[in-house]
Amino acid sequence: MSIRFTPSVVTANDLLIGDVVYLTPQGGWSRIHAEAELFTEQAAAEAALAAAQAQPDRLVGAYLAPARDGADGPEPAHFREVFRARGPSNYPHGKQAERMC
Repeated sequence: MSIRFTPSVVTANDLLIGDVVYLTPQGGWSRIHAEAELFTEQAAAEAALAAAQAQPDRLVGAYLAPARDGADGPEPAHFREVFRARGPSNYPHGKQAERMC
């Protein structure tokens, strides 16, 4: 039995900035989940993932993360991805500090 594909975004950790990033429709990387490209077709998602995994000098741990279409762009569809999108949880820095300003 095959696993049914669910809409996803490509995510990884950026080695240069040390943060979670998301593949954008323009082929770049963003720290903002809502700017990610939402893949609804498995073949396109797997091709984008393979391209991300081919950047070991820039990215580590690339994978497809479940997401859903939201009012402002893709939204995380799993609690783990909500935590990753928010940033570090030990104290406000990075993405969390930026939102406090």
